[in-house]
Amino acid sequence: MPADLVEKTDRYGEMLTDALAEAEAAVPPGTPLGNAAAECRKMAESYLDDGRHFREEGDPVNALASFSYGYGWLDAGVRMGLFEVPEDSRLFTM
Repeated sequence: MPADLVEKTDRYGEMLTDALAEAEAAVPPGTPLGNAAAECRKMAESYLDDGRHFREEGDPVNALASFSYGYGWLDAGVRMGLFEVPEDSRLFTM
């Protein structure tokens, strides 16, 4: 059975919120990599805000897309070594 759109949207919003709380910069701020980490985090936070806005407006399709894009930015940063996450994290691919 396909996932319910509203349930999936809410789940992805929670997942992005949890991922932002877990990810810590792994590179010094003010350096080129530190700036890249800050930009990835800013993009993820912006997509989280956008997703919440769309969700409040009753637009779960665009909310889900926003949450997914935000999560993608953060996950890419983890894979590139810009962020550290707990070893037992189930939120990221490593």
